[in-house]
Amino acid sequence: MSCHVSAVRTCLKRALFTFRCSGKADCLKKMYSLGSESLIKQAREIQETELQKFYSRLVKLLQLKELGHETVDSLQRLHLILSANKYARTLPSDLQQRLLLLLSSPSEQLQVLSSALLRETPPSSGEELNNIQENVSQLNTHAAALLVSQARSRTDLNNLCAQLVHGLEGRPSDGPTRSLMFTLPVLNSILRLSPESLTEEHVTILSKKFVDWLRYASILQGGGASLGGFFTGPRSRQPLPTAELDGSVSGDFFTVLCVGQGFTEDQWMNVYSFSMLRRWLLTYHSVSSGNSTMDADDRSEVDGSVVSMVSATSSSSRLLPPKERLREKAFQYCQRLIEQCDRKAQKKSDTELQKACMVEAVCILDCVCVEDPSMVFRTFPSIKALFSRLSSDLSYARVLLPIAQFYLNHGEMAAVDCECVWKLVFARFPAELFNDPFLAHELLRFLRQNLDGLRLRAPEFIRFLPNLLKFLAWDSSAVVDDFVDLLPSLVTEGTAVEMLHTLLDLPCLSATLVLQLRSVSLPISESSSRGLLSLDAFRNPAFRGLFLFLLRVETGSGHTIDRLSTLHDLLAEAADWPRVVRCAQVVPVLLHIYFNTVVTVGQEKLLAHLILVMLERSGLLLAIPTYSREIHRVFSCHLLRLCKLRPSLVVDQSHELLEFAGTTANVYSKEEVYTHVVWVLGEYLSAASDSRCSVALITSCFETLEAVLFEITSSAPPPGTVCPAPKVITTLMSALAKLASRSHDLIPRVSLFFSKLRTAARNGSVAWCADEDDLVAIVTRGEELWSLLKAPGVAQSVLTPPPHVLTPRWHRDTNLAMPLQLRVLTRLTHSQ
Repeated sequence: MSCHVSAVRTCLKRALFTFRCSGKADCLKKMYSLGSESLIKQAREIQETELQKFYSRLVKLLQLKELGHETVDSLQRLHLILSANKYARTLPSDLQQRLLLLLSSPSEQLQVLSSALLRETPPSSGEELNNIQENVSQLNTHAAALLVSQARSRTDLNNLCAQLVHGLEGRPSDGPTRSLMFTLPVLNSILRLSPESLTEEHVTILSKKFVDWLRYASILQGGGASLGGFFTGPRSRQPLPTAELDGSVSGDFFTVLCVGQGFTEDQWMNVYSFSMLRRWLLTYHSVSSGNSTMDADDRSEVDGSVVSMVSATSSSSRLLPPKERLREKAFQYCQRLIEQCDRKAQKKSDTELQKACMVEAVCILDCVCVEDPSMVFRTFPSIKALFSRLSSDLSYARVLLPIAQFYLNHGEMAAVDCECVWKLVFARFPAELFNDPFLAHELLRFLRQNLDGLRLRAPEFIRFLPNLLKFLAWDSSAVVDDFVDLLPSLVTEGTAVEMLHTLLDLPCLSATLVLQLRSVSLPISESSSRGLLSLDAFRNPAFRGLFLFLLRVETGSGHTIDRLSTLHDLLAEAADWPRVVRCAQVVPVLLHIYFNTVVTVGQEKLLAHLILVMLERSGLLLAIPTYSREIHRVFSCHLLRLCKLRPSLVVDQSHELLEFAGTTANVYSKEEVYTHVVWVLGEYLSAASDSRCSVALITSCFETLEAVLFEITSSAPPPGTVCPAPKVITTLMSALAKLASRSHDLIPRVSLFFSKLRTAARNGSVAWCADEDDLVAIVTRGEELWSLLKAPGVAQSVLTPPPHVLTPRWHRDTNLAMPLQLRVLTRLTHSQ
């Protein structure tokens, strides 16, 4: 490889600037791509002899006292060679040893390179890894990450965890302690990967150390902060105390919200401990309690710590076991954080930090109270006060969600009324913050994780379903997975019908939310180039009720089925808005989940009502390309399923089904649904499916379908429409034949139609079928049905076979010879 990686990159960067200035970015992209491909190809095709020479030259460079740019450049080239190949290369032992030594280099660039190189090679030997583990005082982030990545077994992880935990026990006199800042992040990674690596001894040690770092960190600034003054010298400089975010001097123990010009080692450990505390409280439960006994007089000590008089711990706290003492200190720490968050920060970034700390503090208090329910009564006053202070400001919405979690977990025990919390979370948040993606994610995650608890302690959350769907209407692609999980739990007898309407109107809701934001941002006098008519309609008091219904917060607050066509006309121009189109694409998916759930929870009366809704709403959909077709496909699929599950529904809703099937216009505008309605009538309108089915009902259905079939086969389609699909015609013919086979008086009538159909086809092309092959298929189907009807007894058995023929159970019927033969064969094969 004749050219260095860094040199190539420098040239490419310069070329990038030149081409950007000249407007030739496309040429640059091609050049950069070709350059990258050339480098990778050279790295893959390098010969073994050249590679060995490169190894030797790199070892010599690493033996120098000062490692310059040439060494860095060679390490980058080596990383390219190792990473460009499919299989891992084994480095020479002397080179690997040098790379291990680089992990403790003062240059972070060399640490990063050596760690990246060693991760590209097979795991180092146990002896080499042990050497790194033993030098805990020199451990850094990159060395620790290498140790975790190259652990080859659970035993290696256990040993590494034990080494790191015991390394935390060292006192400052034992050596440098700067590596402690790198130990906790690595331990946190190990806890995520393998919580069982912890032992009871590790839990005890870490709990003690967390108490030390959280509660007894110095309150004086680090980094040599001085009081100042003309005569101030190095010997007279005294460290300043840390400050609060509002600028006042910190009067209590150190927390993450204390600021200063510099920080001491134990203050950094305080910050790291707080960031890891919640995971630790959730993790150490998985450690099985051993037989180790705790010393009642055990005390946490930190040499050089400065503890304020206000926060000095009592002797009773020191007598607690390590876990209980950690919970007590965590409680005190979080209470102090909540008090600090009440101060007005001088910087905007500090205000965001306060919000983040409030979220973490409330979550930690929740964990503490879950572990020790007796802490609920001590914690609830501060949580209740925090909720009262923040509930009026929606900018703290993400802080209020953990508070809602606390109320859900402990409100019943504390006998607190949580109604105001649920109204805020489920009513105001979605209604006013539906366009906040972070809040949407966290609120929906809160719902998914607490569905059982909400159904038990706050069942009223289901009534806010139309409000929650605003998140889906606004950003459907981001939250559809959440609603796929949530929807089955939200379908009940009381919400099923309204939920179906709401899901079908979801694109309308999406357009309305866009108009709501536009109406606020655009003055009334200013005309917009796009969406002007719909925006004017949104502001028009005459149509305000329609839009307010879509924006409703709770279920059962109105019904717009009579004016849906008006609403769709007003929103016609929104049919191609990207947000509305994306929303329409997820509706069929959710409808499938909805129907799969409703058949398990709904009674026959509800299912009958849903059939009416499907027939009615099949013609009341927002005119989005392909949307109506997809919804019709879903309706058709689940109409068949409902009728197959409950055949009596066809008789119950026969009037509405016949009215739908008797409307000729539905053949052209709702082809998919119409075909399946006709099939359902022909299949299940029989005395075998429901004893209430009379000859009069069969005759009425026959006459209705006969009239439609005669009309569409005797004239050309209406202007602006295409010829009916052959599938519709053959389904009508099959339905008439099935009905005639159940009432033999109707056979001459359907036979006459089949005869006329054959005669018309022989005379040439017909106006109602444009394709000759389709016409042949239709006539052939008619002749087959006509032949069957000449033997009525056979026709009924073929067209409507009994259930035992459709689902044979010969292998289970003991009256047949087959089970006996199977048993004999089984015994013969087993005996051999």
